[in-house]
Amino acid sequence: MSRTKLYILILAHLVFWVLNYLYITSGNITWMGFDNASGTMPIVYSYGMFFNAFLCYIQVFWLVPRFFIKHKKRAFWSYSLLILFGITAVESYLDLYVASSFNMIHPVAPFSIIVFSVFIQNLFFHVLYGAFGFLYRFLFEYRNAERAKQELLKETHQTELKYLKAQLNPHFLFNGINSVYHLIGSNNTLAKDTLLQFSGLLRYQLYESSEAFINLEKELDYVSQYIRLEAIRKGDDITLNYTIDYENASLKIAPLLLTPFIENAFKHISHHYEATENRIEIDIKESKHKIALSVKNTTDASLQQTAVGGVGLQNVQRRLTLLYPEKHTLTVTEENDSYSVDLLIDIS
Repeated sequence: MSRTKLYILILAHLVFWVLNYLYITSGNITWMGFDNASGTMPIVYSYGMFFNAFLCYIQVFWLVPRFFIKHKKRAFWSYSLLILFGITAVESYLDLYVASSFNMIHPVAPFSIIVFSVFIQNLFFHVLYGAFGFLYRFLFEYRNAERAKQELLKETHQTELKYLKAQLNPHFLFNGINSVYHLIGSNNTLAKDTLLQFSGLLRYQLYESSEAFINLEKELDYVSQYIRLEAIRKGDDITLNYTIDYENASLKIAPLLLTPFIENAFKHISHHYEATENRIEIDIKESKHKIALSVKNTTDASLQQTAVGGVGLQNVQRRLTLLYPEKHTLTVTEENDSYSVDLLIDIS
């Protein structure tokens, strides 16, 4: 708690007790025969308010943090009851002393009954103020515990995100090197161009995507370069159609969320003899602060569909859960000869 907030809190408590005292000692209030007209109420409420405040703050600063929070319930109740009955006995004695000094005691019942009645009435108010102090400190501790829990959860999520993102880089590196490898020897010029593009993509991953969120324009430009790189590697073996369209370039999005789904399509594309039978369709559109990704690719029916996926796809699904909870929908459709992914993210 900052020093300013602490001062404000102390002032608020002081104002509460001052107003409490002024209300009791300035109104037309009578309690156990004491009133303001006779001048007895300001006297008895002076020490009465002190005892009430004592019972409240001893709960706040000692009993609850020292015993109750630390699960020392027996000691908590023992001390609480001892202090409660002790303070009540002292105040009851003072009340009787003041009443006697002002000749206010005119027994219509045995004196023991009068003493018991005064004790019970004081005990009632002392229990109220003690309970108020207990609830005040207990709620304070509860809020602190919840705040610490949320901070720990946030830190855990950030650590997990960093781990998942770190896994994406070597996975991308492996695929990029593999792409260049297939071109070496068959088309060295294209291999050099591909390696240059790959280095640009890797630079983006290592440096520009280090932020938690990045401009949508940059991310989609990276996605576009990645698609072109994979298209070079696949060459004439596939039929590729893709569109990328967006309205708000300055929107922020978590980096490297879309690429794994596209990577998955290129990785598991079918291997038919005719290129027209090996199709990949990619559509990315941002509108009204929502980005929609649709990726569909043909697959070989003879291959088990459980093979579709990989480290990158599993990681990005987990990242979506952490980064956009309740703000995304992901639908995966597997058929005999095709595999499609539809993702919608609210990035507002």
